[in-house]
Amino acid sequence: MQALIEVILPVFLVMGFGYAAVWRGLFPDSAVDGLMTFTQSFAIPCLLFRAISTLDLGQEFAPALLVSFYAGALAGFAAGLLGARCLFGRDWEDAVAIGFVGLFSNSLLLGLPITERAYGSEALAGNYAIVALHAPVCYGVGIVAMEVARARAAPRALVRQVAGALLRNALVIGILLGFAVNLSGVTLPAPVTDALDLMIRAALPAALFGLGGVLYRYRPEGDMRAIAYVVAVSLVLHPLVTWSLGRAFQLSEAGLRSAVMTAAMAPGVNTYIFANLYGRARRVAASAVLIATALSVVTIWIWLHILP
Repeated sequence: MQALIEVILPVFLVMGFGYAAVWRGLFPDSAVDGLMTFTQSFAIPCLLFRAISTLDLGQEFAPALLVSFYAGALAGFAAGLLGARCLFGRDWEDAVAIGFVGLFSNSLLLGLPITERAYGSEALAGNYAIVALHAPVCYGVGIVAMEVARARAAPRALVRQVAGALLRNALVIGILLGFAVNLSGVTLPAPVTDALDLMIRAALPAALFGLGGVLYRYRPEGDMRAIAYVVAVSLVLHPLVTWSLGRAFQLSEAGLRSAVMTAAMAPGVNTYIFANLYGRARRVAASAVLIATALSVVTIWIWLHILP
């Protein structure tokens, strides 16, 4: 119970404040969009840039860590896609969008603050290694699968489409710049690092408050069987596969915590953005984000008791 009160509830209370503020009209909906633009396009890219630029790449980008997490993510994608197709009779394009919900956990806005509160800021190195590949891997898988389902893009055009989408993403740009500084050995001037640190302090609290406002838009409306199924895939299957592989690979205590806690997070808002981009399974994606985020208070608490 102590972990629930001290680690999880503060994070979800900040989200709850955002949800309540928008619900009661104290914070306008248009301001939510502005706040999320600030956090996702500026503050969080600064956080990722700063973290990646100072990581020990040889030590933190451990194959066992990345395979444990991404095998779980791909298992979630396959289960979501095949379940949507075979259990609920959705067409292949809907199935890909639902599979994406099982693939894309909220590694940034929930994974980072909860891992930090549970294990300290020094425990985040593994999280950053996962996050560095998260958008490229997940969007790459999702876009390729959707275009194959639609059968509308030639292989060369598909590669250009995926690369173009990723290189326009502010989070990916921050990650790539962080790698460039890290590998080049450049030392940034103190005023630059101080400015980055100011932006970083605002990133996660503002993003959590804004996420609460975003979730207010995604109230459940039908498709409850499909929603319940993909929520279970996201909150149970993904972290369970990751935990099993992490134990089999004998991951370090810190690596196992980073991999499983990131896998245990609810689907990110990007799952709805992906569904909305293609106009497929938007109701399932939106409602799954809201319901899984609420239920993850309990499932994260359980994983905190299981992990060393």
